Amino acid sequence: MALRIVVAEDEALIRMDLVEMLREEGYEVVGQAHDGTTALDLVATAAPDVLLVDVAMPGMDGIEVTRAVADRTAVVVVTAFGQRERVDQAREAGAMAYLVKPVDRGDLMPAIEMAASGWATLAELRGQAQASATAAANAQARLADRRDVERAKGTVSRMLGLDEDAAYTWLRQAAMDARRPLAEVAREILDREPGSAL
Repeated sequence: MALRIVVAEDEALIRMDLVEMLREEGYEVVGQAHDGTTALDLVATAAPDVLLVDVAMPGMDGIEVTRAVADRTAVVVVTAFGQRERVDQAREAGAMAYLVKPVDRGDLMPAIEMAASGWATLAELRGQAQASATAAANAQARLADRRDVERAKGTVSRMLGLDEDAAYTWLRQAAMDARRPLAEVAREILDREPGSAL
């Protein structure tokens, strides 16, 4: 399936050339923007695979646009020759590749493909990191629940003169009677004043 691309370039002739080259290379151009704000809107509505954006645009420039959308789509910035500092800023903002004007057809496809591939890899890694963080948080919560149940079991054992197994059975029954999670009942017992009746 062809990559879907939004082209953001304030100079109409350059924008038309880029769109024509992309279409001839088999890409689907799903939007064209003459300024940064329009580019932002198009990324939100058209959800392209790649945003091809000029660094120097009126209003919101290509660096600001890149910073705003780099978590949603791959970005290739287009810059004038000799704007090395701007390229570094774009990379720090999240751009995956860059092209220098005038854009050469032979450079266009590799930049687009590299950006799309790099972004997909990054998105996959972000997803894995998020899943790992969620799993770690869940494990931490289960550990805290287990710890609180163990502590509450000791409290019940002392207060009611029960052995550990009987204290655990008492806790489970209290949770079932209250139709609440065991750990929640355990924390409630731990929060009670020392010496108060269960």
